[in-house]
Amino acid sequence: MTAAGKQQVSRAETPRKGKRSGRPGIRDVAAAAGVSITTVSDALNGKGRLPDITRHHVKEVAEQLGYRPSAAARTLRTGKSGLIGLTVTTYGDEPFTFTEFAYFAEMARAATSAALDRGYALVILPASSRLSPVDVWSNVALDGTVVVDPADHDPVVAELVRQGLPVVSDGRPDGTLPVTAWVDNDHEAAVLGILDHLASSGARRIGLLTGTTTDTYTRLSTTAYLEWCRRVGQDPVLESYPAHDPCAGAVAADRLLARPDRPDAVYGLFDPNGTDLLAAARRYGLRVPEDLLLVCCSESTVYASTEPPVTTLSLKPRRIGTAVVQLLIDAIEGIGAPHQLERVIPTELIIRTSSQRRSPRTTVSPPRESGEGAGSGGGGGGAAVRGGG
Repeated sequence: MTAAGKQQVSRAETPRKGKRSGRPGIRDVAAAAGVSITTVSDALNGKGRLPDITRHHVKEVAEQLGYRPSAAARTLRTGKSGLIGLTVTTYGDEPFTFTEFAYFAEMARAATSAALDRGYALVILPASSRLSPVDVWSNVALDGTVVVDPADHDPVVAELVRQGLPVVSDGRPDGTLPVTAWVDNDHEAAVLGILDHLASSGARRIGLLTGTTTDTYTRLSTTAYLEWCRRVGQDPVLESYPAHDPCAGAVAADRLLARPDRPDAVYGLFDPNGTDLLAAARRYGLRVPEDLLLVCCSESTVYASTEPPVTTLSLKPRRIGTAVVQLLIDAIEGIGAPHQLERVIPTELIIRTSSQRRSPRTTVSPPRESGEGAGSGGGGGGAAVRGGG
């Protein structure tokens, strides 16, 4: 190519001076709003002593132009990565398994959306007890982390706190665990409401399928069941199993219905318990709900179409996912009170055929309304496949 040709190509490829391309920058916002770049920065970042009308005007102009702050520029300016972590640290040995369950999937989706709304990205990290927390968590530049049902003296929480990062727990932690904030449901109220519902439907011996872990959800739900049994004078009828084992639930359901003191109603703490109990009932020739009343904790829509449809307790994972991220980002950005924050999310008991039995001696009692709640709260999730899918 001749020198003249090269010169022509060079001119053609060079944008005209003064004409900007690509997405709008902070200079464009400043020019359109008629203010300085510093004013735009203060207005969009909630800093400085600006009149409300100026701050509102700048935000409105930025929105009209489609301006979005550069993540790289924010990192340089604030020293923050814009990344927050999410993990279940007590779930077992296989990384990421927990996302296969509806509770965790819905919670993570809501957390991701809430993070993006505040300009952060969510990173889901392995939940494997075989991995060193120092190895996993030191390799990712996080501004803070959400931990689902951390165990007592949880090594991941200890490592994050050592690094000076804020930690928000999905699940009420042990009193000695130094989390920044936590979000949970009222486990005891939910379980007591379910047991009262089953008793009002004619149950005389209510059993429980529970887990072997010590996470808050399992521990407090089981404690509430035992307290209810003591209050009404019923001997506890329960079976425990490692909830992260995909086969153990079916075995525990079979054991429960094979007992000589077989229950005539069962509450299962974990999502697979509904299908496991339906299958076990069929094997033993038990009809649901005529011979066996059934409730399980689940976010899965499958239970609306089982035969029969199964009553489920919803822990509202979307609300929990949004709340934990909001509290975490507030802590990262220094918004709110410096002391530990707590938030309780109400649960919902979705009543279906499996838990409603009309007693032959009852002729005038009105039916309970569909959708009646289990109380002001319920189990706040945990590493033990609560409300899964």
